[in-house]
Amino acid sequence: MKPIVLAGGTGSRLWPKSRAALPKQFLSLTSERTMLQDTILRLHQDMVENPMVICNEDHRFLAAEQLHRANIEHDGILLEPAGRNTAPAIALAAMLSQKSDDDPILLVLAADHLIDDDAAFAKAIEQAQALAQNDKLVTFGIVPTEAHTGYGYIKAGEAVGEGNSVEEFVEKPDTQTAQRYVDSGQYFWNSGMFMFKASVYLRELEQHRPDIYAACKAAVSAPQRDLSFVRIDAEAFKKCPDESVDYAVMEKTKAACMVSLDAGWNDVGSWSSLWETSNKKDASGNVAIGDVMLEGVNNSYINSEQRLVSVIGLDDVVVVETKDAVLVANRNKVQDIKKVVNALKSEQRPEFEFHREVFRPWGSYDSIDSGERHQVKRITVKPGEKLSVQMHHHRAEHWIVVSGTASVTIGEETHLVTENESVYIPVGEVHALENPGKIPLHLIEVQSGSYLGEDDIVRFSDRYGRTD
Repeated sequence: MKPIVLAGGTGSRLWPKSRAALPKQFLSLTSERTMLQDTILRLHQDMVENPMVICNEDHRFLAAEQLHRANIEHDGILLEPAGRNTAPAIALAAMLSQKSDDDPILLVLAADHLIDDDAAFAKAIEQAQALAQNDKLVTFGIVPTEAHTGYGYIKAGEAVGEGNSVEEFVEKPDTQTAQRYVDSGQYFWNSGMFMFKASVYLRELEQHRPDIYAACKAAVSAPQRDLSFVRIDAEAFKKCPDESVDYAVMEKTKAACMVSLDAGWNDVGSWSSLWETSNKKDASGNVAIGDVMLEGVNNSYINSEQRLVSVIGLDDVVVVETKDAVLVANRNKVQDIKKVVNALKSEQRPEFEFHREVFRPWGSYDSIDSGERHQVKRITVKPGEKLSVQMHHHRAEHWIVVSGTASVTIGEETHLVTENESVYIPVGEVHALENPGKIPLHLIEVQSGSYLGEDDIVRFSDRYGRTD
């Protein structure tokens, strides 16, 4: 059985923690590990092969770094040139997995779901595996705990092995309909997790959506391996229709069946979900994370990243503080965060995409001050890593080493800069920065000039493939 982990979402409903450049699957929201790491590490290694992770090009180094940190062996990180939903993503994985295996059973998982009961999850996987071996396309139906209107539902039919046939998939219902579904005992939440043979899925996809099948087949005709990454034909894949696996296959095939799952599942789709699922509530029903002081507060979620946050005399609120943004919302209205995120996107504000601290394959930078003609950053370079060889048309830079050792190239000269030493890079000068040491390099960068945007970078060489 080969896990296929879908890690391409944006998680906009968890803004300001989750942003386009650092979505929720790469955050530590429900444990000390990130959600991507938890998704893979909860699998019993004696049951599964090395996983394949699917994410978009912009998140490739995040995914690789998190797999490395958790010592997770994998069969590659498949990079999507563009988002085309789950049906094409799974098709790519199925086609690539057939190239190295006769016909693996694929366990398709979202990288950003919470599961509390690992033993119950493992049991459901065993039940689904028996059905998948008999050419069934299995979906996991979550035993509902309430009349939730935010999920699609699956109506279970007659028994099939240790599962059930699927009578119908239904869209997100209104409250009255959802209550009727739950009361009947026949309906389950649609989890978005699946299991099937690669060949069976591709056969059904070709039958019901030959356009998606053909586009994906063209895209993987000559895959290219680049370190941990697997790249496909971008132009061919961009021609692929955007469709979910539910619409493309599961709602049309006669081979669909369902295994029920009662394992404390939650899609962590909002701040209210994190409050509901937390086991860290105090006597007043509050979840407080970070430097938080509360007085007369009940049933609320407060998450502080950097500063002291004090809340007084409020009930049912969500307060989330990051370095550059603060969210305050009624806990029952957090779904409206999407309106804020859409406004940020339309106004092209950086808070839509980036945190103040931005992660790069070589480390990170934190913009700690800025003005009309200056910007100050705190830069961290990981041991052995190097920034691109680059130049700027509109800004000069001054680097002050705080700790560690920097190897600095300016023009044709390279020299070492150590703690409490500094170096100046004039406008238009080709330069590079590397950490040759065994500990992280920390430095302060002071930029000055008429334009300080990140797009004022001309890269001449880059070990991470980001040359212009």
